[in-house]
Amino acid sequence: MTRPKKSSKKHSPASSFQSALDFFAEAGLLKKVKRSGWWVAGIQNPESVADHSFRTAVIGYYLAYLEGVDPLQVMAMALFNDIHEARINDLHKMGHYYIDFKDAEKRVFKDQIQDLDSRVQKPLRALRDRYDCQNCPESQVARDADILECLIQAKEYHHAGYAEAEHFFQRAPELLKTKSAQALWREMITWDSSDWWQKVVKFER
Repeated sequence: MTRPKKSSKKHSPASSFQSALDFFAEAGLLKKVKRSGWWVAGIQNPESVADHSFRTAVIGYYLAYLEGVDPLQVMAMALFNDIHEARINDLHKMGHYYIDFKDAEKRVFKDQIQDLDSRVQKPLRALRDRYDCQNCPESQVARDADILECLIQAKEYHHAGYAEAEHFFQRAPELLKTKSAQALWREMITWDSSDWWQKVVKFER
């Protein structure tokens, strides 16, 4: 299968909007792409990549304020971090051990945005580069948000009866860099993931 060819033409407004619509449609495919790591824990129908990206953005927004960094940049990093999986799907960590997936991610993202309006394309490219390099506070907060979302999801699956989900707690917390994310993890250790809705729902006797 050959890679999509780059366009050498300057886009008219109409073709630019067409490229944008194509990009939006491709992003929508993430609602159908499953997070494959959970299959190892015995979860047959796990969350989608879009599910994960949404809550990562919410967590990132919150963490950004605690850490004093730009919340909008963190949210953008969270939302676009996994968009390449619309083309090459999600690959769990065992697969990453054998395949240079990082290189494929970069090539896919480059192809995905190549036909977008340059006013959008350039900042998206810079945003992705900053996240990949992990050399600015926003990128580190966004990465912590990504890890925390996985930990919360693992807790929820564990409380739902998937015992193997507990293994996800073992190494991931060591990767958290910010003090706020580390504090949230310490709170999460004894946290009941169903507690929030029990506070909302009033059961009558």
